[in-house]
Amino acid sequence: MASLPSDLSRRELTLADKLRGIRWDLAALVTVIAGIGFAMLYSAANGSMHPWAARQMARYALAFVPMLAAALVDIRHWFRLSYWIYGVSLLLVVAVDVRGIVGMGAQRWIGLGVIQLQPSEVMKIALVMALAHYFHALSSENVGRPLQLVAPMAMIALPVVLVLKQPDLGTAVMLLITGAVVLYLAGVRLWVFGAGLVAAAAAAPLAWSLLRDYQKNRLYTFIAPDTDPLGAGYHILQSKIALGSGGLFGKGFLLGTQTHLSFLPEKQTDFIFTIIAEEFGLVGALVLLALYATATAYGFAIALRSRNHFGRLLGLGLATNFFLYVFINTAMVIGLIPVVGVPLPLISYGGTAMVTVMFGFGLLMNISIHRDVRISRLGESQLG
Repeated sequence: MASLPSDLSRRELTLADKLRGIRWDLAALVTVIAGIGFAMLYSAANGSMHPWAARQMARYALAFVPMLAAALVDIRHWFRLSYWIYGVSLLLVVAVDVRGIVGMGAQRWIGLGVIQLQPSEVMKIALVMALAHYFHALSSENVGRPLQLVAPMAMIALPVVLVLKQPDLGTAVMLLITGAVVLYLAGVRLWVFGAGLVAAAAAAPLAWSLLRDYQKNRLYTFIAPDTDPLGAGYHILQSKIALGSGGLFGKGFLLGTQTHLSFLPEKQTDFIFTIIAEEFGLVGALVLLALYATATAYGFAIALRSRNHFGRLLGLGLATNFFLYVFINTAMVIGLIPVVGVPLPLISYGGTAMVTVMFGFGLLMNISIHRDVRISRLGESQLG
C-alpha cells in the first residue's frame, strides 16, 4: 500500500489521497479467496461454469464497485448515515415477514424486480454501523449507565427476533454475538453480560417451544447423527464422509466422488467447504483457513489503528462478523455445532452475501484511509 501524505494532520483528504490509501493488498486477498470460490462452484457443477460459477463471477465483478465506493466515501458520511442504513435494513427485514419469498423451507428473501434480496445479510453490516455510531456519540461516563444500554440492546434484539421468525437461526446467532462483541468493546460492564446469560437461560424453555420441528431435529441430530442417517442426519454424515475421504492432499480437482455423485447436499452453498476438503484434502482446507485468518487479521489491525472511536468499533465489529461467518460454517460442516445454514463468505453461491461481505471490506478500507480523521459526536471531522 502506498503511504499517505505526511501532512494529513493539516488538510482534508483528496480523492488522490484516498486512491493511494486503498488497501489493494486486502483487495487482492479478497479476490484470491473469491477465485477459490469460483473454482469450487465450477467443480460443484461437474466441470461447468453454469449454473453457479459464471453468475458468481459476475456478482463479484459488480460487488467490487460498491466495495471501492464504500472505501472512498468520507467516513463522517457513513457515521451520519448509520442510523438510516439500520432503519432501512430493519424495514426490509420486516418486509420479509409480510411479503417475503419462501425458499428451502424459510422465508428470508424479498423480490426487488430483477433481484432477490436477503435483508438479514444486510442487517449484519447495518447493526455494526448503528452500534458503532451510538457508542461513538456516547461519553465514556455514560457507557456504564444501565439506561444508556436500553437503546443498543433494542437495536440488537429487534433484528434477532425478526430473523428468528423467518426462521434463520444461524444469522440470528451471528447478529447476537456480533452485537454483544461491539457492546463489550465499547466498554459495557461485564455484569451486564452475566445478567444477559442468566436471562437467556431462563428464557431457554420458551425459545425451545418456539423452534420449528426441523430445527429441533437438527439439534437432536447434532447430539446423535447416526440415529437418522437417511433423514435429519443425512447432511452432516455425508459431509463428514466427504471431509474424511479427502485425506491429506485430496482426491484432485473435479475428482471428489461425494460431490460429483450427488451424495453431498447443498454443495454450492452451506457445504461447499467439504468440496475443498475432499478434492484438496486437509492441506487445501488449511490453506483456505489461513487466507481467512489473514483477512480477519487485516480487519482487526486496521480497526486498532483508527484514531476515532467510530472507526475502531466499526472495524472490530466487521472483522468479528467475518470471523463468525467462517467459524460457524466450518464448525457446522465438520459437526462441531448444529447445522444452522450460514454460508462460507466469498465462496458459497449467493448474491446478497457476496455484496454485503465485499461492502464490509470496503468499509474496512475506508477506516484505513481515514484512520487519522477525528469524528466529533455530531459527525464533523478533523484531521490530526
